[in-house]
Amino acid sequence: MEKRGIFRALCSCWLLSLLSLMARLEVTFSSLSPSGINYEVVALMAIKVGLNDPYNVLENWDMNSVDPCSWRMVTCSPDGYVSALGLPSQNLSGILSPGIGNLTNLQSVLLQNNAISGSIPAVLGKLEKLQTLDLSSNKFSGNIPDSLGGLKNLNYLRLNNNSLTGLCPVSLSDLEGLTLLDLSFNNLSVPLPKLSARTLNIVGNPLICGKNSVSNCSSVSLDPISYPPDDLKDRSQPGGMRNRRIIIALVASVGSVLFVFVVVAMVLWWHYQHIQDIFFDLNEQYDPEVCFGHLKRYSLKELRLATNNFNPKNILGQGGYGIVYKGCLRDGTLVAVKRLKDYNALGGEIQFQTEVEMISLAVHRNLLRLYGFCTTEDERLLVYPFMPNGSVASQLRELNIHGRPVLDWSRRKRIALGTARGLLYLHEQCDPKIIHRDVKAANILLDEDFEAIVGDFGLAKLLDHQESHVTTAVRGTVGHIAPEYLSTGQSSEKTDVFGFGILLLELITGQKAVDFGRGTNQKGVMLHWVMKLHQEKILSMMVDKDLKYDYNKVELEEMVQVALLCTQYYPARRPKMSEVVRMLEGDGLNEKWEATQSLDTPKSRSGEQPPPKYLDYMEESSLDIEAIELSGPR
Repeated sequence: MEKRGIFRALCSCWLLSLLSLMARLEVTFSSLSPSGINYEVVALMAIKVGLNDPYNVLENWDMNSVDPCSWRMVTCSPDGYVSALGLPSQNLSGILSPGIGNLTNLQSVLLQNNAISGSIPAVLGKLEKLQTLDLSSNKFSGNIPDSLGGLKNLNYLRLNNNSLTGLCPVSLSDLEGLTLLDLSFNNLSVPLPKLSARTLNIVGNPLICGKNSVSNCSSVSLDPISYPPDDLKDRSQPGGMRNRRIIIALVASVGSVLFVFVVVAMVLWWHYQHIQDIFFDLNEQYDPEVCFGHLKRYSLKELRLATNNFNPKNILGQGGYGIVYKGCLRDGTLVAVKRLKDYNALGGEIQFQTEVEMISLAVHRNLLRLYGFCTTEDERLLVYPFMPNGSVASQLRELNIHGRPVLDWSRRKRIALGTARGLLYLHEQCDPKIIHRDVKAANILLDEDFEAIVGDFGLAKLLDHQESHVTTAVRGTVGHIAPEYLSTGQSSEKTDVFGFGILLLELITGQKAVDFGRGTNQKGVMLHWVMKLHQEKILSMMVDKDLKYDYNKVELEEMVQVALLCTQYYPARRPKMSEVVRMLEGDGLNEKWEATQSLDTPKSRSGEQPPPKYLDYMEESSLDIEAIELSGPR
């Protein structure tokens, strides 16, 4: 009992530290327009559209992801704003979109060694926080924008090896903090303004450095400032030896302080590692209530061997935080290995710790179990059982050898019920309860018997049973995000209920909510369309055409009603998952539906205001304008 108490205390401390860190990562509303549009996502998507990307290095810049901080080549500050854009040597061509001017928190832009052409956008001069700008070795042409002289924090500017013409802007002479300015190998003209950069390079400009030029490049190109050795200065000044003794004494004092600091840091590091070992290596025999005993720590060598050195041919899928590979362990066990990319970037380490903690706490037949994990200095990997039938999203449009859908009506019903039971466990039978926050067809996996397995706990949140909600930055997938979460950042178990309702509609229609309406005659988001067909009593119009009327009409109406109950605008009106499970099992649906239909209008009930046009907003934002992402509090 004493060991159990110590372990629980350590885990509580660790969890409090984790939650504190996540709280510090929450961001503000200031990057959003009044309608909730994330300007930074719009800017990044505009940059992607302007560039030609032959090797798909920007593949995960996905318009359906609301969090750009997990995208490749994008770095965010601790408060969640895009602070660095690093795309050097990626064989990119095309143009640099002026949309980059909306990334107002950029501190570093590295685009060197590509083939980007066109003019340098003048809007770069708006980026007041910019410290490093490297556009060297591209095909930029035209004049150097005069607006760059307004970048008062700029200390590193490289525009060399391009085709720039015209005069060097006089405004660059105002940049007194420049450490390096490289304008070499362009076609710039004279006169050259007086530039105060510590290191300046203008060689390779024929009109400035040619034989007939009045400028002497050798007198303009400067090396970093060097200073005479301290001992020479001491000898040339009275009292130099005394000053030297004072400096030595100061250095010795500082060295002693640093030594003490290093010792303390080493002790804290050892203590942290000891806690981690206790957390991950706990044997179940010490506390049968804590289900860490089944976790195994794999070596990186073992997982490299299992996945054939992470061969791209073994990729099962990928998302914002990682790539999943199919693997085969030495004993013949098939596994899925999730390799977190850029785990040490914003959110990556938290993603890893969250998945380990959540899946270890939650053990249920309809929840994805975790075999083990691997941690090295540079890698974080999670090992799951291999799901031979992939995800619901991957199977929705698949046909078998007889030309019939792999997911027939009976399987879709069973998937709905299995998913509901998994979420019921998370919400009402797990302590503390867990909010998944990303319920969608792509995160519902299918085992060999097509049993639904709820997976991907990377966005999950722990919530005490006394708490009604938690406020965070919005994460998830457009089309599945509940309206209250989208607008306020507040998520609860009713957020998952909304996502489950959208999943039911995906099972019924066979279409992905986020792709609905594109390339079809339907207009509007899926939920809006289903509500319209239900009111008009033509439910057959919404059923997946691959089913070819091979479904039960009574069960269809019941599933549609459950979906509409789950996706009501106000969270309080949505049923609990325990009620959803009972309704899917055929108990209590009629009473719940009639009670909902008999409600007065929202305006007349307790002063509630009518729901805003959430569906119309989603229609305009997520379907008609593909470059726009939705986000809540940032």
